Amino acid sequence: MATYADLVFFGGRGVTVDAEFSVASALAVTGGIISAVGGRDDVAPLVGPGTRVVDLRGATLLPGINDSHLHGCAFGMATPPLSVELGHPAVSSLADVAEAVREAVGRVPGGQWVTGHGWDAGYLDECVADPSRLPSRRDLDAVSPDHPVVLYSFSGHATWVNSKALELIGIDRHTVAPPGGAIVVDEAGKPTGLLHEGAQALVQNALPPLSRQERTDAIRSNLATLARLGITSYTEPGLGPGGDGIMRGALGAETLDVYRRLLADGELTARVGILLLPTGMASTAEEFARTLTALGDPGDADPRRLAIHGVKVFADGIVPNKTAWMHEPYVGGGCGSLCVGGETDAERIDEIGAMIRHAHAAGHQLGVHVTGDRAIDTVADAFATAMAEHPRPDARHYVIHGDFLTAHSMKVLAEHGFGVNMNPTIKWTVADMEEEFVGVERAAYAWPYRDAIDAGVRVASGSDAPVTYPDWRQGVATMLLRESKAAGRVSGPEQRIVLAEAIRTYTIDAAWQDFAEDWKGSLEPGKAADLCVLDGDLLTADPHDIPEMPVVLTVVDGQIVHDTLTLRD
Repeated sequence: MATYADLVFFGGRGVTVDAEFSVASALAVTGGIISAVGGRDDVAPLVGPGTRVVDLRGATLLPGINDSHLHGCAFGMATPPLSVELGHPAVSSLADVAEAVREAVGRVPGGQWVTGHGWDAGYLDECVADPSRLPSRRDLDAVSPDHPVVLYSFSGHATWVNSKALELIGIDRHTVAPPGGAIVVDEAGKPTGLLHEGAQALVQNALPPLSRQERTDAIRSNLATLARLGITSYTEPGLGPGGDGIMRGALGAETLDVYRRLLADGELTARVGILLLPTGMASTAEEFARTLTALGDPGDADPRRLAIHGVKVFADGIVPNKTAWMHEPYVGGGCGSLCVGGETDAERIDEIGAMIRHAHAAGHQLGVHVTGDRAIDTVADAFATAMAEHPRPDARHYVIHGDFLTAHSMKVLAEHGFGVNMNPTIKWTVADMEEEFVGVERAAYAWPYRDAIDAGVRVASGSDAPVTYPDWRQGVATMLLRESKAAGRVSGPEQRIVLAEAIRTYTIDAAWQDFAEDWKGSLEPGKAADLCVLDGDLLTADPHDIPEMPVVLTVVDGQIVHDTLTLRD
């Protein structure tokens, strides 16, 4: 008896992302698995009475997109209606922010906390005109004297609050910032309402934690958005005790339980990989080891739908806060530092090394948040040391962000089979702004895709949502063009890569990061039927047009989760 396909595609440009980056015109899906790839003659015999046939009419068929660094619960919480939208272009000035907060205050009961996400001083007119002008509680107090207001920056590394929030939290001129954090003060020594890095925990600890229903609603919202974007897999990079103080616990351990329930209820419409987050910033190696051990083995709920891949560690901060640890000083001075326990650079190097060795010896994959060149060298060397002390085949540790990878760190990563997770949509967002912190040359170099790929480092791409919107199409365009969002200027043209390389970072190489390249990430027989259909011919499109090419169909495990195409039997 013949076995017919469940779903068949004809008449398209099937970008297989196989070893030859071949292009097919037809594809069949049977039982959630790709059963045939090739031309019409290869697939037509699989069409039966119950087969759904899709005429692509020249559209591009891709492997499902894998956003390999995306905070799903936090992204859902950071978008309307769960939060006030403060990203560019929704707001373009401090006055716009104040107006958005005023409107939100009018919608909620007296005294209720108002939250917003996405502000970026690099896109606020007053701050652009005067770089010394920073967001302040005074910008919010007039529109919200009685409601506490908490506004998270696009990066997640700074929080802006009003005077009512400072009062309820208990922050005043005498408050000492936690290690690794900063409370910005004015000339009189009074807090301005701006908190950096670890000091944000003071806000989080005062907020009511997210309820289970709020977490569930946030993840559902996130999944709906990702389906519309053609994203079929993502890495939730850090859930655990270390996330309890981040975005009201959106990165906390309870969020993992919500994912498990959504999976059990059949609502998990994307494949999710998890990095555990034992501790946050400024922790010690002893605390990290103790907490990681206490977590035990959470186990995989379903290795192909919800899998625990490894452990996340924070090594330093970010360039716009001057908390990334750099070899050369920032414009205006300072080099940043590692954000772990320790009073000196040497002590902090020992601490981060001990954390990495402990997690490696325990058998975990490591994803380390690290952005500054000196910090990246430190982490890459620590990876190599851990591997030398405890040899493990195919550990696949990787640096997260890797903004300023050096030739040394690339060589170490490539030699040991380690990777880097880069963020093209962040590059697009901050390219112009970074020049004021690190100068034109270093800002242009940031996120060196070309050098990393040429050095043999496996490169995956992620949005870091909610830091940026998880639009992989913009990510691809940025990798090809290296043009900035604000001014459209080219930033580091020598780091451009070609379309095939860019697509691989969102598909097969992201699957490699997940230890899953043998069963997902390309359109080949026997692999999972995770698919994305993009209207138009991606292979011949002007890169400037790619971000506007509509995603018209998304398939996960053979099931259609987003559809604006006309299907016919």
